[in-house]
Amino acid sequence: MTYAQLSVNAREIVAKFTLATSQEVQLGCDWYRSALNIAGRIADRYHLPIETVAGVIAALSPNNRWERNIIDAEAMIKCWSAGGTDEDILAVKVCTYTKMQEKALAILTRYEKRDGTRQPITEILNGPKIIEFFNCITNPLLNDVCIDGHAYSVWFGQRLTMKQVPNIGKKLRQQIKTDYVDATAFINAELDEDFTPADIQAITWVTHKRIYGV
Repeated sequence: MTYAQLSVNAREIVAKFTLATSQEVQLGCDWYRSALNIAGRIADRYHLPIETVAGVIAALSPNNRWERNIIDAEAMIKCWSAGGTDEDILAVKVCTYTKMQEKALAILTRYEKRDGTRQPITEILNGPKIIEFFNCITNPLLNDVCIDGHAYSVWFGQRLTMKQVPNIGKKLRQQIKTDYVDATAFINAELDEDFTPADIQAITWVTHKRIYGV
């Protein structure tokens, strides 16, 4: 992948990466791995599969700051672990939408189907952004990218408010993912690195936050 082969938007991703400090590169590379470690600690504490905890975290992530996201997830899990009823669990105060809290509850209380299987967590999440977030947490080496408003702003090449970010439909989402993958391939070839697209998304995200103070 050469620079000339990159789309205009993939070049914007590369441009933002070049502005990252060494600390931001390390922070971005560690971000999803750290998230997996956090989910693992909570999973061990409450004797749950790590995928269940990651699913609860992903469900509670919309419009929620990361630090609060973790607090909310553990609060719901703690209530469930203590034998709380569905009503008790839904009464736990969280900083996201009610329908997302209901998804988190559904993940905690997945009942077996007639064939003995449980409903897949991604089926319960049922939204591209939160499924991408779940995938990136549970498998940081997976070739997936979490496309949210910040990732879109990096790709677009400007600081945008969340109100300025358009609805990201299936076709646009795939194009943005392709551009992150292409930008990653170019950066890896230039620097002889092995970043994943999720690494580049996280690195450019923390760099974008520092530059624009968001």
